[in-house]
Amino acid sequence: MTKYNIWFFGSLTVAAVVAMPIITVFLSFFDETSNYFYILRETFLLDYIFNSITILLFVIFFTFILGIFSAYFVSFYDFPLSNFFSWALILSFAVPGYIYAFSIIAFFENYGTAFSLLTFLFGENNYNPAIPKIDGLIGAIISISFSLFPYVYVLTRASFYYQSNNYIEVGKNLGLSSKETFLRIVLPSARPAIIAGLALVSMECLSDFGTVSFFSVNTLTTGIYNSWLSFDDLNTANQISFILLIFILLLFSIEIYSRQEAKYHQPGRGFKSISKIKLTGKKSIIPVSVCSLIFLMSFIFPVSQMIYWTVKFPKYIQDINIFKINFNTLMLVGLASALIVIVSLFINYGSRISKSKILNYLTTFSISGYAIPGVILAVAFITFFSNLSDFFTNNFNFKSSKSLFIGSIFGLLLAYFIRFFSLSFNGIKSSYEKINNSIDESAYLLGYSKISTFLKIHIPYLGTNIILIVLLISLEVIKELPMTMILRPFNFETFATQAYIYASQDLLEAAALPSLFLIFWSTILILLSSRYILSKKN
Repeated sequence: MTKYNIWFFGSLTVAAVVAMPIITVFLSFFDETSNYFYILRETFLLDYIFNSITILLFVIFFTFILGIFSAYFVSFYDFPLSNFFSWALILSFAVPGYIYAFSIIAFFENYGTAFSLLTFLFGENNYNPAIPKIDGLIGAIISISFSLFPYVYVLTRASFYYQSNNYIEVGKNLGLSSKETFLRIVLPSARPAIIAGLALVSMECLSDFGTVSFFSVNTLTTGIYNSWLSFDDLNTANQISFILLIFILLLFSIEIYSRQEAKYHQPGRGFKSISKIKLTGKKSIIPVSVCSLIFLMSFIFPVSQMIYWTVKFPKYIQDINIFKINFNTLMLVGLASALIVIVSLFINYGSRISKSKILNYLTTFSISGYAIPGVILAVAFITFFSNLSDFFTNNFNFKSSKSLFIGSIFGLLLAYFIRFFSLSFNGIKSSYEKINNSIDESAYLLGYSKISTFLKIHIPYLGTNIILIVLLISLEVIKELPMTMILRPFNFETFATQAYIYASQDLLEAAALPSLFLIFWSTILILLSSRYILSKKN
């Protein structure tokens, strides 16, 4: 028995909880194949895989282009509105792909917003044949790309900043032009950050359910959802989940490897910050145009569309209990954030004071939950607790406990914990590593207990980072759709579920108001956290 059993068993419990969906999916893959899975394998399974990979490849390409160019312009050039674009370009994080999908359909459909604009500008006419119809794969790719490119933008921008002006001077000394310096020195040096951003984009892209479902594109995520909901076949849902999980874990490994290559330390004495090139007049047209177009398309376009539908159809405002949905959403945000941050602090502190290698291995494994798509986690969650409840009911005559975990707030919070624990754990761990162990030893010599040291020294130091982590977790919970859809209590709606339900019923006008509130709260969270995320100190 070790001195710090509480920390060991705490970490072991967290690791076991996070491992539960992975183990469930893995074991279910070797269960007896159902008739539906056999039919699916012979008919549409290859289509699911092909569509998922096609969307993934195009999304990687477009997010790379959008993220790199926007980061390059705001990092190396001083042009009109450059300071505005440096933070405004991450606002598209506030618009989930499925809400962007609503906007595209509403704008380009027959007699939609585009038709109304053309009629207003040029008078009555049949403009529908001239309006392009964006649907299916193309619509899904555009929606997901504009909602995810900030991953690449934020990480690449940070990498460009830390490369400093020294790299640019090296390029000049070698006789390279500005273009050659960027392509041959600056861009390759930012490769770890770019790969990490693209890996995160890839995981989110493969995990997407709302966007592809709305565009009726059959992917692995929609196959999982339909197997469970339409055919009541959890076994097939888990077997498809296993295929998707292989892709996700591969990308997760790439992201971790990229982070190992990245440098996160503070600049040394030889660091020279980038001297931005000032652009005025005609020279500023290209960066202003590119950044304006990206900002307009990624944020202003979907927000304007939601505002337009809300104003044009005010009758739906009365049909939606917006106060109840606000309460439900913010309650989940508060409870999930508190649970995840408290456990993360507990595990990090235990790992720090115990200095156990076994604890470090357990906590490292505990962060794998973020790699699990929400739809996989939800189906694995139901499978695990259904089987566990049936086992105790059949063998020990226990009362069924399914309702405690499935269709309950508690079960939903537990699923959020598994999904977003790594976001909190890694954030707190990175700050903890900056607190020298000698500070703890000095506190002990002054008579502080371990708990007093934690409360009076560690917590104040971690305070700013904890606030940032709460904001990021809140943003993820507000936008989360498939887990909330599947695991929520009956008649319990959030902005995400309410918007999706209306849109799936072809009531885009009604979906506008909850979508607008979702964007509103997400934007506030992004604005509160952006000053920290984009700070030159971080």
